[in-house]
Amino acid sequence: MALTDIKIKRTTAKTKDFWLTDEKGLRLLIKKNGAKYWRLKYRFGGKQKTLAIGVYPEISLKMNRSKATA
Repeated sequence: MALTDIKIKRTTAKTKDFWLTDEKGLRLLIKKNGAKYWRLKYRFGGKQKTLAIGVYPEISLKMNRSKATA
């Protein structure tokens, strides 16, 4: 299911780090201290890789979707 800005803003930290997933490999890592980091999961040479994109809300969901599809 696609992420929304409202869902991201309402999500709070838990006792462990966890992920919110969007589409096309775009994910948001929620750290237990409440920090939110954008990550892009992709494959290169048959291996899974993760690209760090930035911090939410400095980089918005809309900006990330345009980067993920480029």
